[in-house]
Amino acid sequence: MRLRFTPRAESEVDREQAWWREHRPKAPDLFVEELEQAIEQIVRRPTAGAIYPCGFPEVVRRVLLTKTKNYVYFTVNEGEIVILSVWGAPRRRGPKL
Repeated sequence: MRLRFTPRAESEVDREQAWWREHRPKAPDLFVEELEQAIEQIVRRPTAGAIYPCGFPEVVRRVLLTKTKNYVYFTVNEGEIVILSVWGAPRRRGPKL
């Protein structure tokens, strides 16, 4: 199954990765490592994660990165997994998709 990140998700990942490296010197790669593990899980089981009700035209699911407290929002359609957003759980609201 193909996997791609939207430009928005790529930007969010870059921003979070830079923040994590600057502010967490004892674990600068934790965000990237946890994101990679989540992506592997999603590719193995595209129905992983909870359905996120948001009014998006397709079913949106999300998986929590428990150590770094980020959600990975994604859809699955026509043999492709699309990462829509990587969004901080502490914000207590989801992204506008």
